[in-house]
Amino acid sequence: MNNVENNDTKVLKSKRFVVRMSLVGKNQVIEFTNKKGDTITYNHDKVYSIMKEKLNSLPCWTKYKSYTATNNIPMLCRDKELV
Repeated sequence: MNNVENNDTKVLKSKRFVVRMSLVGKNQVIEFTNKKGDTITYNHDKVYSIMKEKLNSLPCWTKYKSYTATNNIPMLCRDKELV
């Protein structure tokens, strides 16, 4: 992931959708580009709030405190205001 300054807001650029415990509470904006070339921008804390219950049930979250997806945003987050 790369940090990019954008109007006084640092935007993390990534090749995958990511939610990490280490980013919770930092109001981080993340921009990821999927394999099809679609770019999706989201506020990490908003996504975490939407996904919190689901994340706590996932083995990857329990073990690594991280969740990633390479093709798209999770169904829970689609059609929601994420920025």
